[in-house]
Amino acid sequence: MNHYRKYELHDVTAVEYIDGYRLRLTFDDGKVGVVDLTTSLWGPVFEPLLDVEYFKLVKVDKELGTICWPNGADLAPEVLYEKVR
Repeated sequence: MNHYRKYELHDVTAVEYIDGYRLRLTFDDGKVGVVDLTTSLWGPVFEPLLDVEYFKLVKVDKELGTICWPNGADLAPEVLYEKVR
């Protein structure tokens, strides 16, 4: 076990918009769950995502293994993995 890594790394393989700022995510290990990003969208790069119509443009970036938006905003997959319920 790598003691320097706090999280296991798992890629996001699918994303589905639910409502508000909630997304259903699927990870490469089969974990599926809902993440609410209401309190995670702060700072200049995330400002456009406060418009729900723009937020809905979320997609999976297979190279990064996470979700992203057209303006380049993305979230670390390990953080998303920990937030999924």
